[in-house]
Amino acid sequence: MIRTGAQYVERLAKTPREVWLRGQRMEDVTAHPAFRAAVRQIARLYDMQHDPAFADVLTRPGEDGPVGMSFVAPRTYEDLVARREAYRVWAESTFGLMGRSPDFLNTTLMAFVEEPGVFERMGVRYADNLRSYFEYVRDNDLFLTIALVTPQTDRSKSSGEQADDFLHMGVVRETADGLIVRGARMLATLAPMADEILIYNLPGLRAGEERHAAVFAIPIGTPGLRFISREPYDDGARNNFNHPLSANFEEPDCLVVFDDVLVPWERVFLHGDIELANALFAETNVRQHTAHQTGVRGLVKMQFITGVAMKLAQTVKIDSFLHVQQKLGELIAATETCRALVRAGEVDFETSTSGRSIRPAFLPLQTLRLHLSASYPKAAEVLQTLGAGGLLTMPSAEDFGSEIGGDIARYYQGADGLDATDRVRLYKLAWDLCGDGFGQRAVQYERYYAGDPVRAHARNYLHYDKSDAFRLVDRALALAGDPERAVAETSRRK
Repeated sequence: MIRTGAQYVERLAKTPREVWLRGQRMEDVTAHPAFRAAVRQIARLYDMQHDPAFADVLTRPGEDGPVGMSFVAPRTYEDLVARREAYRVWAESTFGLMGRSPDFLNTTLMAFVEEPGVFERMGVRYADNLRSYFEYVRDNDLFLTIALVTPQTDRSKSSGEQADDFLHMGVVRETADGLIVRGARMLATLAPMADEILIYNLPGLRAGEERHAAVFAIPIGTPGLRFISREPYDDGARNNFNHPLSANFEEPDCLVVFDDVLVPWERVFLHGDIELANALFAETNVRQHTAHQTGVRGLVKMQFITGVAMKLAQTVKIDSFLHVQQKLGELIAATETCRALVRAGEVDFETSTSGRSIRPAFLPLQTLRLHLSASYPKAAEVLQTLGAGGLLTMPSAEDFGSEIGGDIARYYQGADGLDATDRVRLYKLAWDLCGDGFGQRAVQYERYYAGDPVRAHARNYLHYDKSDAFRLVDRALALAGDPERAVAETSRRK
């Protein structure tokens, strides 16, 4: 059943966890100034499920009460559209800036459980474990984080070639109670305020790296599980006028350390099988369904930054210049490309391998992932260019009521009678989005969301079905025919 924001916060406050920030362990993440805003925003998402204005979009009836839409497998095209609307509502509530809202991993679990045959290849009990865990998360409306990436230690070596066998997270041994896991993973976004962590592998494991092949889930408070958070952009001192985004939507990222953590057998879904671990991403529905959620959130984020850029241009009338119109037109085109690719993925839906449900088409949504890795950083650069020196000279909220308030009102006004308060408010919003550390993290997040863009594009080429393109090329080549015959035919026409 869906829970309220208060229930989410209460569970968070009561669950011990080892979270480190600036050399100190957090006793209660719900009360810490650096984490309070994120907790508040996640709680707000849960409350929206109970709001009559959103409940019909965000939830569906379950056996014991309503459940979140992201847990419900789509059976028809209309179901995919309904899921898109649910993703959109939550994404718009955070302006697309919280990339790991609960619907992302709800969707991941749903995608996994819809392909039980993949996990049954490890053994029926592992598929049963996954099904039971999915139901537990769905029925308790839990919030999960994830850590997929190995630490950036020596990238010239694989996990099995590192100097320390367990520098990258791996299974130390099996016991009667479960697996003992040691090492580290990243990038656990929003981990300090999550209920559980899900671990699985991206493709790329090599022979001999069986210890690193593991899929499991455990509570954040599991003994031996440690989270080291990056330095926050907002330590709780920022106000909404000066930093409207970072004061509300800070999303902490963490390194996860597994210090001989026990993973109970009932929480293990795969281990020790390199071939299966490498196939997981492609052979389950996860890459399509998570790309759907990501694509909708990315569309909202692009709409938002494009809207800020257009409004900023209007405030000082630079939108009358042709080169500015060009830049804004390019942002609009990039945004509408996102919308078109989301809908193409839905319209060209596929039946899942198991036949239990449908999934969006992979190629349009993968294209969207690659598109966002370049288009969002470009949008931030356009915003920086249009704001120019104005972004660097905006006063603070404290200046408005001070002795220099008259100067603020006179010299910070905009075109067509726009008063200083409204202009400065907009420029502060723009700086938070494109210049502040918070905004730069949002740029970096999109740039590498789909992995290394170079490798991602290369994989796109290597795995692309080239048959239709080559068919057209071959038809065109056939027009050329034999060179001697072509010359002879030309001569006959003279």
